[in-house]
Amino acid sequence: MAKIKVYEYSKCGTCRKGLKFLDQNNIDYEKIPIVEKAPTKGELKKMLAFLDGDLKRLFNTSGGAYREMGMSARIKTLSAAEAIDLLAANGMLVKRPFLLSDTFGLIGFKEEEWKSAFKA
Repeated sequence: MAKIKVYEYSKCGTCRKGLKFLDQNNIDYEKIPIVEKAPTKGELKKMLAFLDGDLKRLFNTSGGAYREMGMSARIKTLSAAEAIDLLAANGMLVKRPFLLSDTFGLIGFKEEEWKSAFKA
């Protein structure tokens, strides 16, 4: 299996749960701190394709940055390119954990989804 990238935030409980799942299932991954290094535009576009084009799912809608930027009103009028630009520039806007492989992507940690993706 190709290397899996996991963008995470160390203070995020959901991220810790996702990483614990990967560790318990002996899944090799690269951990990337999302605040210091947001997913690239290419990675965001790839994830968007895995999410069937649902832009809103890329956003951390419960985060402070989302609220401070008034994103709940703005998101309705953003083009995909504008949304990708915003997300690539500010990792705190990105829903996490953000797990990307060559063949699938996962956003947030829902244990059943992860089990299904990894057949764990």
